[in-house]
Amino acid sequence: MEQVKTVAFHTLGCKLNFSETSTLSRLLEQDGFMKTDFESTADVYVINTCSVTDNADKECRQLVRRIQRRAPESMIVITGCYAQLKPQEIASIEGVDLVLGAAEKFNITEHLKTLTKGDSAKICSCDIEDVNTFHASYSVNDRTRTFLKVQDGCDYSCTFCTIPMARGKSRSDSVASVVENAVKLASDGVKEIVLTGVNLGDFGKGLTGGKKREESFYELIQELDKVEGIERYRISSIEPNLLTNEIIEFVANSRRFMPHFHIPLQSGNNEILGLMRRRYRRELYAEKVALIKQFMPHCAIGVDVIVGFPSESDVQFQDTYDFLHSLDVSYLHVFTYSERANTPALEINPVVPVNVRHERNKQLRNLSHKKQQYFNEQYLQQTRKVLFEGHNKDGMMEGYTDNYIRVTTPFRQEWVNQLVDWELR
Repeated sequence: MEQVKTVAFHTLGCKLNFSETSTLSRLLEQDGFMKTDFESTADVYVINTCSVTDNADKECRQLVRRIQRRAPESMIVITGCYAQLKPQEIASIEGVDLVLGAAEKFNITEHLKTLTKGDSAKICSCDIEDVNTFHASYSVNDRTRTFLKVQDGCDYSCTFCTIPMARGKSRSDSVASVVENAVKLASDGVKEIVLTGVNLGDFGKGLTGGKKREESFYELIQELDKVEGIERYRISSIEPNLLTNEIIEFVANSRRFMPHFHIPLQSGNNEILGLMRRRYRRELYAEKVALIKQFMPHCAIGVDVIVGFPSESDVQFQDTYDFLHSLDVSYLHVFTYSERANTPALEINPVVPVNVRHERNKQLRNLSHKKQQYFNEQYLQQTRKVLFEGHNKDGMMEGYTDNYIRVTTPFRQEWVNQLVDWELR
């Protein structure tokens, strides 16, 4: 009898990657593979990479070296954004057997059938212009919250970003297909779905992408709101210029869409926003935050911000700091700018010294900590519903309120995947 092959996965980067890793896992399990923990010895290791920062590239190389030491005979497959952008670089890493670009990652089972250890690394990539199909993905069993991918790719051309080169043009699932997936997830016992995509608000350009939008994100959330069994939806991240007033108002009146937005800002200075080729000015951002808070004073708002973008002066950084300080937002995700090959930002001077970038990052992380503390303190002694997750970490479990306040408490099996009324303290 043929021995069952084992496969282990590791995901770097965003929620979108988590949803795609889960789908790759299901494809291989359907083909007879048995999933095992990444720290165990497996026949095949799949690393789903990100390439937003230098750190993600480095981490990928470190993971390959670790596998080589632990299991030199195992197959190593690299996919994801780093694999699409720099396939030759990855193929040259000792131990890598297969590099799958954006168009090939979902054909992983076929590629593994023809792979032999010891051959030079096989690259299955293609021009990003040829990536013109959409693959729905979702994560199940990995977490209580499920990440459901509804959109991929991006038609924007921000000067710092490699994502259009790594994931191709904007394309998306249909409303009917997303609803079908939500119904299936509800029947599997899923209580919360996080909608994910590269540029989520651009939803509706169809499976192959195109200039014209066939459906809209607003239409999608209206239909999802009707799905019985799903208690909670979250919108993972949405561009401020695509976050329409009707979307905000709809979320405010919905029982299922949570009062929680994550809205990338990137800079609070209009000159830097212009150099980044962002499609809004800070005034629009402030309007959106004010409108959200008008409809939902209790809403959590997360912000992405980049520090140390080329030519960002001390005055411009202070402008961003002061702007964020004045905004009624709940937390910040702070990214230190890192140079990415083939991006227009490389032409912008002067370059901000790395130590200055790190110092600015620290200042904004401190501000984020204060914002989060202030937001949480407003709800002390209030009772809100918490959805508890199944992970038992040293006898503790955690969950989130509707407005994304994290709660930790001693583990109780009967609370797993349940909404519990909880007094915040």
